[in-house]
Amino acid sequence: MAITETAIEQPPRGRVRVIYLGPVAPHWDVQGESEVRGLIDEFRARVLARLLLLPPHDPQFRRNRERVARDAERELLTLDWDLGLPED
Repeated sequence: MAITETAIEQPPRGRVRVIYLGPVAPHWDVQGESEVRGLIDEFRARVLARLLLLPPHDPQFRRNRERVARDAERELLTLDWDLGLPED
């Protein structure tokens, strides 16, 4: 008999918003709230390391945005992006 692993849906541990500040560096701000001490600060450091000098129209931004999203998923964080663009 094989034991199957079931995915248990866990509640998010926090909420993070990544905001595009404009064409002048620094381009990004990361704001968040979490009850877990230090979680947002560690996540912010990783996000800024990936995005610091990248504007949203840079091809590298798309790849790094996916990496940031996977990182947020691993940390059980709800991730919102504010790129300053109208929603279509």
